[in-house]
Amino acid sequence: MVDNPRARKLADRIKVIVAQMIDSRIKDPRLGFVTVTDVRVTGDLQNASVFYTVYGSDEDREGTAAALKSATGLIRSEVGKQTGVRLTPTIEFHLDSVPETAAHLDAALIEARKRDAELEALRAGARYAGDEDPYKKPREDDAEAE
Repeated sequence: MVDNPRARKLADRIKVIVAQMIDSRIKDPRLGFVTVTDVRVTGDLQNASVFYTVYGSDEDREGTAAALKSATGLIRSEVGKQTGVRLTPTIEFHLDSVPETAAHLDAALIEARKRDAELEALRAGARYAGDEDPYKKPREDDAEAE
């Protein structure tokens, strides 16, 4: 959240620790295919927000959210042991909405390409309503007189 070098370094370390914990130590059957996308630590190093994505359906996301909420204490204690900071930050898990936003943007880009192709097809067969160049040109007599 703050552009603090110490907070960034701690956030990177917490990201690695949480990913390893999810991969190896948490054995909750509700836990789906989780990817830790980002961690943000406040400038005072008291709060850490862990952003994650889950591959699967809405039920998988809900189950994973419940599993992570129940494992927050275990993860926080491991973060405290491995980071060695005086006060271990509180950890909050947030479902990252970046994949849904990216999918929405991809759909919008596909629609724009489709409309551009339709417009190009219309433009290919188009003709001018009048002359190609509707502007008046100076007469050659005026040009020669000068």
